[in-house]
Amino acid sequence: MRSHAPSLVGRDPQLTVLERAMTDARQGNGGVVFLVGEAGVGKSRLAAEAVGGALGSGMRVLRGRSSTTGPAVPFRPLTEALMSLFRGGEPMDDLALGPYRPVLGRLIPDWDTGERESSSMVILGEAVLRLLIAAGRGQGQLLLLEDLHDADPETLGVLEYLVDNLEYTPVLLLATVRTDFSDALDLAQSARRRGVAGLLDLQPLSRPQVHEMIRAQLGAEGPDDVPAEVMERLWEDSAGSPYLVEELLQSMIGAGTLVQGPDGWRAVGDLRRDVSSALARGILRRIDRLGAQGLTLLSAAAVLGRRFPLTVLQRMTGVDDRALLSHLHAGVAARLVLPDEPAPDWYSFRHSLTVEALFTQMTPGQRADLARRGAEAVEELHPDLGGDWCALAAGLREAAGDRVEAGLLFADAGGRALVAGALGSAVTLLSRAESLLGDADDPQARAGVLENLLPALAEAGDFARAFDLADDLHALGGAGLSPVRLATLHTRLAKVAHTAGRWTDGNRQIVRAREVLATSPDEATAAAVDVTAAYLALDTPGADRTQHAEKLARSAADTAERHALPVVACQARELLATVARERDPEESQAMLEQALATAERHRLPLQRMYAATRMGGNAWLAEGDTSGLLAAREEALRLGSVNIVHTVDGILVLDAVLRGDHEGAAAAAADCLAVVRRLRLAPAVRYVLMAQAVLAAHRADRAGMEATLAAFTEWDGAGSQEEPLGLGLARAFCGLLEEDRDLARAELRTLVALEAGNPSTYHLSGTHGLVLLLDVLAGDADRARHEEVTATAVARMRWNRQFVLLSDAVLLGREGAGARAAAAVESALTVAEPYPLAQHLGLRLIADAAHQDGWGDPVGWLRRAEHYFHERDIAAVSGACRAGLRRLGAPVHQHRSGTTGIPEELRAQGVTVREFEVFLLLAERLGNKDIADRLFISPRTAEKHIASLITKTGAANRADLCARSAALRAA
Repeated sequence: MRSHAPSLVGRDPQLTVLERAMTDARQGNGGVVFLVGEAGVGKSRLAAEAVGGALGSGMRVLRGRSSTTGPAVPFRPLTEALMSLFRGGEPMDDLALGPYRPVLGRLIPDWDTGERESSSMVILGEAVLRLLIAAGRGQGQLLLLEDLHDADPETLGVLEYLVDNLEYTPVLLLATVRTDFSDALDLAQSARRRGVAGLLDLQPLSRPQVHEMIRAQLGAEGPDDVPAEVMERLWEDSAGSPYLVEELLQSMIGAGTLVQGPDGWRAVGDLRRDVSSALARGILRRIDRLGAQGLTLLSAAAVLGRRFPLTVLQRMTGVDDRALLSHLHAGVAARLVLPDEPAPDWYSFRHSLTVEALFTQMTPGQRADLARRGAEAVEELHPDLGGDWCALAAGLREAAGDRVEAGLLFADAGGRALVAGALGSAVTLLSRAESLLGDADDPQARAGVLENLLPALAEAGDFARAFDLADDLHALGGAGLSPVRLATLHTRLAKVAHTAGRWTDGNRQIVRAREVLATSPDEATAAAVDVTAAYLALDTPGADRTQHAEKLARSAADTAERHALPVVACQARELLATVARERDPEESQAMLEQALATAERHRLPLQRMYAATRMGGNAWLAEGDTSGLLAAREEALRLGSVNIVHTVDGILVLDAVLRGDHEGAAAAAADCLAVVRRLRLAPAVRYVLMAQAVLAAHRADRAGMEATLAAFTEWDGAGSQEEPLGLGLARAFCGLLEEDRDLARAELRTLVALEAGNPSTYHLSGTHGLVLLLDVLAGDADRARHEEVTATAVARMRWNRQFVLLSDAVLLGREGAGARAAAAVESALTVAEPYPLAQHLGLRLIADAAHQDGWGDPVGWLRRAEHYFHERDIAAVSGACRAGLRRLGAPVHQHRSGTTGIPEELRAQGVTVREFEVFLLLAERLGNKDIADRLFISPRTAEKHIASLITKTGAANRADLCARSAALRAA
């Protein structure tokens, strides 16, 4: 009898879909197909058929399978699949992966630089995508990932990104998933609903298909060569499952109830037995045929898991190479095990039922003994317990009843997962460690687990559970945990609270940390407490929060110097630089340079990146220069620091809004917000929502602004550092763009009061710029007030400086210094050049004052502003500019097509589209008749246009006008 049918039965439609998908992938139109079905329905068999077809067509095949040995290991199937790229002998180091190559170190050990904190699955997904494309070399690739229902959360996070981005690549992702409830099944169904993946739902075989399969396996040719009662019994008991058909058929043959004679197959005895017991008996009967040593081998393998490594199995059982391979080959022949093809030296049981059948033959004591021997074998063969081995050893120790040893191993595996940024797996592993060590008489060990579990929960966004562990800290203190260790745990929990924006909870943990240390003072631990308290103080609402934060940070910095605590020193100086920026940019820069030098001297890449990011932020505030931020973002991407990447992205979104790139800002904000919301990075969410509110306000979209600010409030926006920006950059600007200056000033008065009682380290809200300009225009601020504001460092920041210069111009105009006032406006326009909306709004705001005091070019300014706001459909300001022109007695021309082609200077002088057409022809020094003929107008009309041009441009005569036209055309 054949081990399985020589060809697939009943799967022709699915094979056709897969063949078409592979053809598309070879042509550069990749995609995703999920094979979904219950256990034993034939997913792996169909996938194997697809692999054969791919290899036959010249495609490269990458295969990985999710782990069923112990707890899920982060990225197991992806690592297994991608590592096959490096076993083919082709050079991989020359692939053009840019900054994504170090990110792939999380999956490919040879590329691991060790310089990372964590990175989002989006970043890692992009890195995997680029590797697959770069390694394809034009031949197309099939990425097969099996048993995704057992996959870890990190693998699924990367796959979610790949699913959405494989369409225009030469890669086909084929994944098998059971119909049992799992996150993988949710992913597959969601992808199908969104139209980004195909889903082949493998149903059980029909009655005729089961009969066809039975005949194929028995080698029967005619329909009557197999007894009808056998056909019906197998159909009824298998329910159409191909695996059960094979197993039940094997059981019938093994039990002697189905025998082959000269006249074909015939039934002997009773075919009606319990299906599960029949299966178990059939499996055990095949195992018995392997002998006592074969039973021992497979029992040990079952304890290791459905997948098992031969090296460990051999060490556990002590059999020699020849005996090991002999029994394995016999197991393969008996259809009990099979080589695990993607992983060398690994085998797997064909079905979980085989493992369950073996367990029925072992007592609990025997299973525990085998598990202990397995753990010892893993620890002897792999003393560093790298990769999957630590989690495997932990699971075996737990099965052996060694709770403390298992807990310590789970803690080690969880710590490694946290360092690797595999947050979901880190939480799972550390939680198991915490559970196992909870009853142990070793508070130090449990404290070590909590030191990693608390930040892991914070990064994963599970703040509620992190705070549920707060009560456990009291129990640890009562159990004799050292004051230093207990204070460290309270400080970790305070950091969790800071990440969550829960300032009260964070400050409470700081108080507890200090109370503990009071019983056993330790300066080094106190410095760590101080620097965490400083960051909390800076974000805790209060009138003196910046002073309090600065005092704490200075104390931490001084202690860090005495005790050589480089991380604390860097963190303290970064905060001090943030506080100092308001009063002295040079002091701020010096602090950051010290932090940068310390980080480089002690090889602290993350702290170096934080210092570089703050330097980039300072340059952006000072001059609107984003190059430093972009460089820091590249460094963060290289290190995999998701927090910094998205923090910089939020700043770049706001920068795009201020620069008038509204379409780009909207797209970038939507992309960034989708990620930071999913990752629950509250500060980043607030910042992007604030930037979106500013975007809506700068489009004069009050409804959109209010809706976004409402969402901002839901993310603990009240009292946050971003709240003043929502008032100044959003609400006040929206009022000005609605020509409601009183409303804008009311919003700004609220802002001033807010910052007086709750100072912010974000300095673009308007208190040192826009507030001054509107107060000067209203007559509520004089020269003394102007000098008071300009003496501050914040007023010299580029965004604020444009409004300060316009304020100076208005004051100079009132003081009778018209020429100096006009010069101040030109300086303001130069400073405001990157910010077109603010630039033109400033011109609209000062035009009336300039006209009233008789200086500058109010008509030209209003024309420039009117054109700008008309083009952007901001009707209130455009209409106000037109009304202002009429009040000044200036003609208001109609908007006609072609105005965008008129140079800014001529448009500001009131030159119309037709006049500009005449102006261009003057470069050829044509007469009035020739111009009239060219433009199909009368010579008299041409003469009127030329006269108007001379008046508007201030040209001396027609010859001067012709020379100006020629100069423009030459340029």
